[in-house]
Amino acid sequence: MKILFIGGTGTISMAITRALLSQGHTLYLINRGNRPLTLPEPCSAGTLTELKADINDETRVAELIKELHFDAVADFIAFTPEQLMRDYRLFGGRTRQFLYVSSASAYQKPLSDYRINEATPLANPYWEYSRNKIAGEDYLMKLYRQEGFPVTIVRPSHTYDERSVPVGVHGANGSYAVIRRMLAGKPVLIPGDGSSLWTLTHNSDFAAAFTGLIGNIHAIGEAVQITSDESLTWNQIYQIIADALGVELNPLHVASDFLAACGGDYDFRGSLLGDKSNTVVFDNSKLKRLVPDFTARVRADQGLRESLDYVLSHPQCQKEDPDFDAFCDRVALAMEQALKIMNQK
Repeated sequence: MKILFIGGTGTISMAITRALLSQGHTLYLINRGNRPLTLPEPCSAGTLTELKADINDETRVAELIKELHFDAVADFIAFTPEQLMRDYRLFGGRTRQFLYVSSASAYQKPLSDYRINEATPLANPYWEYSRNKIAGEDYLMKLYRQEGFPVTIVRPSHTYDERSVPVGVHGANGSYAVIRRMLAGKPVLIPGDGSSLWTLTHNSDFAAAFTGLIGNIHAIGEAVQITSDESLTWNQIYQIIADALGVELNPLHVASDFLAACGGDYDFRGSLLGDKSNTVVFDNSKLKRLVPDFTARVRADQGLRESLDYVLSHPQCQKEDPDFDAFCDRVALAMEQALKIMNQK
C-alpha cells in the first residue's frame, strides 16, 4: 500500500513506520526533518520518501503531493479541529482512509465506570488538550456522516518506547529527573495513594494493532482504542523501576488535587485529574474483532526495564530538570511540615 504519515518519527509513529517498511509498504513522511530517522536494516523491504515541509505550510505541502494519491493518510500530530480542517483540504479526495490519532484521555472524567471501551462518553473538563481531541473527533465524524470522508479514529493511552521511562508525575524534561531522585534516595511523587490502576502500552504493540487497521474496510467510520490489556497500580510501576535500579523506593504519596493546585507551570490538573489519577481498565474487544491476531506482547515490567536500560546507556536521553527537582523538594517539605503541625499537642 501507499501510505502517508504526518509526523512519523515520534514515540508512537516511529514504531509504525518501522513495521510498515518491514512489511514492504511504500511510505511517505511529511515532517520538518528535525528528528533523524533510525530504521533497522529489515525496514529496507519497503520504500521511504521524506517530504520535508512544515505541515502548517499548506501551499508547500499541496505542491509536494499534487501528483500523489494514497491508500491511507495518518496524522499523529494534529491537536485542534483547525489542523484537521487543513488536513481535509489537503487530503480530501486523495486517500482511501484517513486515520486520526486522538487520545484515550478524551474519555469521561470523572469516570462513571472504570472499565473503558469505545462507547464510554467523551468529556474532560480538566484538560484542554483532551477537549481539543474530542472536538477534532466530532469534526471528522461529521465529515464521515455527511460526505463519506473515510475516517478511522484511534485512541492511544499511555504509550512509551525505549527512549523514556513512563512515570505518573514528571517535569518538562521527562522522567529522567525522577530516575535521578530514585538513585539519590530522594522521595518521588506518586499521585494519590498509588493504588489506582493504570495501563502502559509499548509502542511496538501499538504498531502491531495500528498496522492492522490500515486498509481495513471494517475500521472506516469507527473509533478504536489501542492499549495493552495489562493494568498495574502506580505503586507497582514505581516499584518495578526502583527494583530495576537496585534501590529502595522512597515514595511520597500526594493527593492529585493538591499537586494540581500547587503545580505552577506544570499542568497537573490536566495530566493528573484529567488523566493519570483515574483508575482505567481498557476493554479492547473491538480492536480484537477488527485485528483478530492482535495481542499485546510486551509485559510492563519487561518494557520498563528495557526502557530504563536504554535511557541509562544513552546520554542524550538523560535530560536533567533542576526546576522539577526543586519542585519535588518543596512538596516533600510542605508535606513534612503539615505532618508536624498535625502532630502538635
